[in-house]
Order: sequence, then structure tokens, then C-alpha cells
Amino acid sequence: MTLIYLLLFAAPQLLLYLYLRERLPLTARRPLAVLFVVFNIPWVIVAVRMFSGSLWGISRTPYIAPWIAWQLLGWIFCALVALYIVAKAVRGAWYVVRERLGHSHAPRTTDNARISRRQFLARATYAYAAAGLGVSAYGIWSAERLPSITRRTLLFPDLPPGLNGIRIAHLSDVHAGIHMSEEKMRAIVAQTNALGADLIVQTGDMIDISPSFIPDYVRAFRDLRAPLGVVTVLGNHDRYTGQDAVIRGVRDAGQIFVKNGVHLIERGGAALALIGIDDPRNWRADDPQDADLDVALRVTPPATDAFRILLAHRPGAFDGAAPRAIPLTLAGHIHGGQFYLPVVGWSPGRLITKYVMGHFTQGSSQLYVSRGIGVVGVPLRVFVPPEIALFELRRG
Repeated sequence: MTLIYLLLFAAPQLLLYLYLRERLPLTARRPLAVLFVVFNIPWVIVAVRMFSGSLWGISRTPYIAPWIAWQLLGWIFCALVALYIVAKAVRGAWYVVRERLGHSHAPRTTDNARISRRQFLARATYAYAAAGLGVSAYGIWSAERLPSITRRTLLFPDLPPGLNGIRIAHLSDVHAGIHMSEEKMRAIVAQTNALGADLIVQTGDMIDISPSFIPDYVRAFRDLRAPLGVVTVLGNHDRYTGQDAVIRGVRDAGQIFVKNGVHLIERGGAALALIGIDDPRNWRADDPQDADLDVALRVTPPATDAFRILLAHRPGAFDGAAPRAIPLTLAGHIHGGQFYLPVVGWSPGRLITKYVMGHFTQGSSQLYVSRGIGVVGVPLRVFVPPEIALFELRRG
């Protein structure tokens, strides 16, 4: 399956190269080959990572926006060719139907057909370049903008009266680093504070890859405030950075850190148990993290004494939380795949999880997967804008 995915993603570049090789003069073939080799070198790194099972730890990999844009151009080119073939087939079928119905049409000369093909190729080339430029520009702008606010009311039949109406802001995947400056983080903190949430939670990946960005994060996020506090768990990039340093930074910013344990909050005479689990040390798709959950639940009050919310970086933990009757799981990690095809509803995040972004249910348990705030590897977000989620919990 890994090989099939790799071939599907790389195939448009090969088709594009073969087409241009036939259309361009002989003198242009060598520069064309060099250009395609240079722009597709990252596929070697992708292949190694795909077969080693560590594709998504890509911040140390030279992923850059122009390379992603180049890949998008290949797909756009193939889409245009597919549309051309479909249009030709429909037109041919229409002529056959007209002939059988006794309608005649003027014969097309070879010159007219040749002109038509040239016009199509010219227009397709312009459209191809314009679409690639537009998608790339939009993706960069979307990645750089401040997060959009997702407001959602979540209903729970067993929510204690004291917690009815509690408002929780969910932040995930800030990725303080080269694409997330201290100035931008300060703006995100101000944006979050303005929501007036009772509680703020973070589900990991505060830092991208280097401990040198921890001080920027601390200076910006020490101003993050909520009456019931800010509760945080680690993500995989926090471990790459150095988990001890990140934990110190989180605490220096005034946050409550939870690892395979629980933080209890009292509101209106009711108890809220925020269960936090560690990021797993493997790359298993949708790992339910049963062992981490069992450790955390051993120190968590029973469901009859406290309403429980699970904070996990990876959404696969929901497969462990739902059978344990944890009403709500909040996660991140996927960034919505950073690329989404609205018409077909597909994202690269589907390669590693069935929980890419948004709201999911299993029985009476609910999951929300944040699209995240920052980016990994490349500053592009195509139809997957950054997000801060604001939940209002209601009994019902």
C-alpha cells in the first residue's frame, strides 16, 4: 500500500515531464531533465520516510513551499488532461448520436482540428500556470493568517449541572519556530483571551523542533489567561525538541502540565477531570494508547464523581477513550493534512488516520480534532485554515 501511495503521488510529475519532453525542442530536453530532477529530489526523502514509517516527522526534511507548489502543478496538469480526454469522448459520443438520428454536421478539416488542439494546449498551459500560482499563493496566505474561530456547542446527557455552560478554548499545534514568530504568538494569545473562555487546553506540539524557540513561546504564552487555568499535554514535536525543556517552558508560562495523569477542577459544586496522556513513541496509525489511558485512569475519579475529558495529541486515542466511556476527547496532530480537496473530501491526513479534522462520535463518546494553528515542514495550508476551537458544554 505504501508503494501504491508513493507512485500515485509521484506519477503526475513523470507524466508532466514526458509531455513537455515531446513538446519542447531537442535543445531544451537536457535543461528540462535537470529541472525535474532538482525539483523532485525531496521524493527520495519522502520514499525513505514512507517505508520507514516516519513520514510525518518532516521538520528536519528540506520541505519548502515551491516544491509543494510544483507537485500541485503536476496534479493540476493531469486534471486538465483528464478533462480534455473526457470532453473529447463526450463530443465524439454526441457526433455518433447525431449521425444515428440522421443529423449531419460539417466535416472538420485536419487544419481546423490541429488549430483546436493548439488552442486547447495553449489555454491549458496558461490555466495550469495560473491555477498553480493561485493555489500556492492562497496556501501561503492561509498558513500565515491568524486562526479562525470554530464555535461549537457539545451536548452530554450526563453533564453535571455545575458544568452546564462551561466554555473551553482548544488550542493545538502552535509549532513555535521559523514559521511562528513571537509576535504572531502574542496575537494568537490576545485572540484567545478575547474569547472569554472559562478554561483553555492545549493538545501538544507547542514547539516545532528546536529548543531555541522555547523562550519565544514562554514570553508570548505567559499572558494566556482563563479563570480555570490553562492545561497542556505534549505532542511528538515537543519530544523531538526535548520534552524536559518543553515541560519547563510550559510551566514557566504558567500552564498546568499533565502526563498520564489527571488535573481536577471544581466548578459549581461539580468536578471536571482533565485526563492528559503522553504522546506515543511509535508511528502506529490510530494507536488507541491503551497503556497510557490505563495509567491515567488509575488516578482519575470514577465517572460518577467527575465529568471526564481526555486531552491527547494524536486522535487515535479516541479508539481507546470511547470503550472506556470517556465522554469527550480533544486532539490535534494532523493539521487537517494542510491540504484538502473540498469536492472529493480528501486530505493527505487520511494516509495516517481516519480522524483528520472536525467532530466525530462513537456511541456516547465525542471527539474533536483541531486543524491546529501552525504548520509543519512547509508554510502552506490549502483549504485547511488554522483554527482555535471554542466549545460550550451543555446538558442535553
